[in-house]
Amino acid sequence: MPRREVRVAAQADTAVEQGVADLHRDLELPDGFPPEVLEEAAAAARAPRLPDLDRTDLPFVTIDPESSRDLDQALHLERSGTGFRVFYAIADVAAFVRPGGAVDREAHRRGETLYGVGSKIPLHPPELSEAAASLLPDGPRPALLWTIDLDAEGAQTAVRVERAMVRSRAKLSYAGVQADLEAGRGDEVFTLLGDVGRLRLEQEAARGGVSLPLPDQEVVRDDGGWRLEFREPLAVELWNAQVSLLTGMAAAGIMVTGKVGVLRTLAPADPDGIARLRRVAAALHVLWAADMTYPDLVRSLDPSRPDHAALLTASTSLLRGSGYVTFDGDLPEERRHSTIAAEYAHTTAPLRRLVDRYAGEASVALCAGEEVPGWVREALPGLPETMRESARRANTYERELLDLVEAVVLRPRVGEEFPGMVVSVSADTPTSGEVMVTEPAVEAKLESGSGAPLPLGQEASVRLTEADPARRRVRFTLP
Repeated sequence: MPRREVRVAAQADTAVEQGVADLHRDLELPDGFPPEVLEEAAAAARAPRLPDLDRTDLPFVTIDPESSRDLDQALHLERSGTGFRVFYAIADVAAFVRPGGAVDREAHRRGETLYGVGSKIPLHPPELSEAAASLLPDGPRPALLWTIDLDAEGAQTAVRVERAMVRSRAKLSYAGVQADLEAGRGDEVFTLLGDVGRLRLEQEAARGGVSLPLPDQEVVRDDGGWRLEFREPLAVELWNAQVSLLTGMAAAGIMVTGKVGVLRTLAPADPDGIARLRRVAAALHVLWAADMTYPDLVRSLDPSRPDHAALLTASTSLLRGSGYVTFDGDLPEERRHSTIAAEYAHTTAPLRRLVDRYAGEASVALCAGEEVPGWVREALPGLPETMRESARRANTYERELLDLVEAVVLRPRVGEEFPGMVVSVSADTPTSGEVMVTEPAVEAKLESGSGAPLPLGQEASVRLTEADPARRRVRFTLP
C-alpha cells in the first residue's frame, strides 16, 4: 500500500493540545517525575556501574526513527565462516537503576513509555532514557552485549550475553539506511543485515510463525502542523525486527534452560476462532484451501487489496490474549508465543519497557553461571500484572489519541463523502462495523444508513456524520 498522508493546519494545535490535556486527566497519567526520582536519576547518570569488559572496538550503529533519543539497541554484524555473527548491544538500565530505589519504584508504577503526539510519557527520567543510558554516539555506554552465531541458513548455533562497554559510531534512521541501500551506497553491515533478516524470515515461515502486514496509522507533528498517515514498514525495519526477535528467542532459551525468568506468551488460536475466520474468508471470496495453515494464508495476502485487507483486519482477533508468565523452578505448562511459534522474551527495549530489564538480568546471570539476583527473583511474581495494566493503559492512550486527532482533522468536513474500504462488520449487528478511509488516513466506526448489512471487504463511498474532538469520536455512514 503506498504511503498516504493528510496535513492538519497549525491552528488545530489548540484543539489537539486541549484534547491531549483532557485525555491525560481522564487516564490519570503522570505529569513529570517526582523530585526524588529526578535527583536519584541525576546521581546515577554521574556514577553508573561500569563493566570490566571493553568492546568499544566493535563499530556499533543504532537504527531508529529519526527523532528518537531513547536508543535501546545497537548492532553490528560480521561474516563467520559460512554463517554470520550478530552483535546486539542492549542498554544496561540496571547499571543506573538501584533495585527498590526511587527510579525503580516509579518505573514499576509506569510499566512502559507512552508515546503521544509530538511528546511522550517516558518510563525513566530523560536524564537516563535519552542521555546517560541511551546508546547515543557521544561516548561509551554500559550494555548487555549479545553475541549470536547463525549458520548459513540463519539458524542459531550459539549465544552469549555479557556486560560490556560499547560505543555507537552513528545514530542512523530507518529511512536514511533504506535510501542508501536502494541507491547502492549502503554500508556492508546493512547488506549483512538484509541477508540475516531475509534468512530469519525464512526461518519464521519454516517454524510456522507469522506477522500481520497491516500498515501503521501514525500521527506526526511537524512545522506544517499535524499529519495523519498510513505507513508500510521499510525492509530495513523488518530485518531489524528479526534481529530483535532472534535475541528475544535466545533469551527465552537461556531462561528456560536455567528455569528462572519471564516469557512473553500467546496461546494458539482456538478452533472456533479459526472457523470464524474461515467464514469471513468465504464471505470475502478469498480462497483458503483446506490444507493451508493460517500462517501460510497470511503470507499469501496482499494488504493493498480491499478483500485481503479486510481479512487481515479480521485476523487480529486471533492475536488477543498475549501476556507474560514468570517462573522460578518449575517451568510453566504454556510458555510459547503462538505467532512467533517459539519461546520468546521481551528483552531488547529496557529503556521503554520495564519487563525487559528483568529478562536481561536473568539472562546475563544464567549465561555467566551465576545466581539470578535476589531482587530479580523477588519481583518476578508481580511482573505479569504490572505489565498487563501498563499495556491496557498504553493501548487506551494510543487509541484515544488517534481518535482525537482524527476528529480534529475531520471536524471541518462533516457531511462530506469519502472513498473507503469496509474492513470489519459486527457479527451480532451486521449494520455496524469499521471503515478505513485512506485520505485522510482514518479508521473509524461505520453504520449502515439503509439498514442493509455492511459489505465487508468492499470499497464504498461513505459520509462523515460525526467528528467530535471533545468526545474523541468519529463516525461514518454508508448511505
